[in-house]
Amino acid sequence: MPRSPHRPLLRTLCACAVTALLAACVSAPPATPPTQDVASQWTAPLPHGGQGAGLSAWWRQFDDPLLAELIDAAQAANPSLAQAAARIRQSRAQARAAGAAQWPSLDARAGITRSSTQLPPDPGAHTTGSASLDALWELDLFGVARQTAAAARARAEGSEAAWHDARVSLAAEVANAYVGLRACEATVAVFEQDTQSLKNAAGLTQQKVDAGFEAPANGALASASAAEAASRLVAQQADCEVLVKQLVALTVLPEPALRERLAAGRSRLPVPAQFAVEAVPARLLSQRPDLAAADRELAAAAAEVGAAQADRYPRLSLSGSIGRSAVRIGGDNIDGRTWSIAPSLVLPLFDAGRRSANVEAARARYDESVAAWRERALSAVREVEEALVRLQAAERREDDAASAARGYGEFLRAAQTQYRVGTGSLLDLEQARRQSLAADATLIEVRRQRVAAWLALYKAVGGGWQRSDSEAAPATVSAVAETPATR
Repeated sequence: MPRSPHRPLLRTLCACAVTALLAACVSAPPATPPTQDVASQWTAPLPHGGQGAGLSAWWRQFDDPLLAELIDAAQAANPSLAQAAARIRQSRAQARAAGAAQWPSLDARAGITRSSTQLPPDPGAHTTGSASLDALWELDLFGVARQTAAAARARAEGSEAAWHDARVSLAAEVANAYVGLRACEATVAVFEQDTQSLKNAAGLTQQKVDAGFEAPANGALASASAAEAASRLVAQQADCEVLVKQLVALTVLPEPALRERLAAGRSRLPVPAQFAVEAVPARLLSQRPDLAAADRELAAAAAEVGAAQADRYPRLSLSGSIGRSAVRIGGDNIDGRTWSIAPSLVLPLFDAGRRSANVEAARARYDESVAAWRERALSAVREVEEALVRLQAAERREDDAASAARGYGEFLRAAQTQYRVGTGSLLDLEQARRQSLAADATLIEVRRQRVAAWLALYKAVGGGWQRSDSEAAPATVSAVAETPATR
């Protein structure tokens, strides 16, 4: 029976069809996060009077320019950003290495061998030299290399988003420490005034006791109150010192220089500018770099599932070599050109379930990434909601706290007048003093909480980051100092 001339073509077409069918079986799970878990709108009230401007220049809108300067200093030298920048370089290098696996490799080889033998037919010393170019290319039929490269690229993009998230977090941390220090200093000022007043009152009371015009119990009460106030002042001063040390660590500035710069605005809380918050959570959360990093990790995990599935199918590689070799035997030279080409097909038959286990592990990592994204998204919504609730509560409390401080202050002054003219008791005066002191401290704390709520809201809405910002992530650690800070 004559052989059909179309049989080789049919075999080729069948092989291509089988390859395409197998490639179709390699499918990665979806690389997009499940956005249906995000609420459709905020349940907490949005801040009123907000400015529609973005947050990129928000720090410059504070009425305290030193805050923006300290944030700039932290952005330029803080080690946490240097670590994040180093992770970017690592991930970018890994992405380049993974992408290079899709292309042929070419190596140059050269060697020389000196040997001796006493066996016929050519006893004596032999010298063999060779030089060649070797090429190897594994055809990525089912996408192992492509999926691996896609996973590496996604992780590189995620590391860039994580760098921006570190910038936002660092700016908020510096601002919280600075606001805490100013509130602490304001409280110290109140305590200093109270301590001095109590010391003076204790001295006068002791003079009256010595003269017989006051009972010894009143003298003991006045001395105890003065000692308690001094102890309270020392504790508050220690809290302020701790906050200064925290700012030194965050900004990496010399402590004497930092203290000199802090001295100008002592006890004055900065007032932030307001900003608008998007009514739709999903739109706002797309501006959070930590969610972008989780999204890229999800994409990387999906690509790794596809790579693990593709690894279960055949691999085809091509190798070749061209070179020249020479042999010197007993004064005679023999040389010539060499070449070779070797296609290779590897068909997995039995691996005791290793490849299927790799697929199962990759799918488990993908499910973990989906759950991590959902957790991060729900946490982001919660952070915004909590910041909005705290902001509204602080704004409503501030007027009441200010009114209470004024009222208790007037009551204290009246009690002091009554005590001086002899119509009031020392016990009543001390009670009025404690109430006034507590009201002043509460007012300072409420004002601090209001600023802190704005800072928390700034961080919760992503600090003004946009996805296009990831293109500006630094390629080197030194670039961190050269990149403008997110303010």
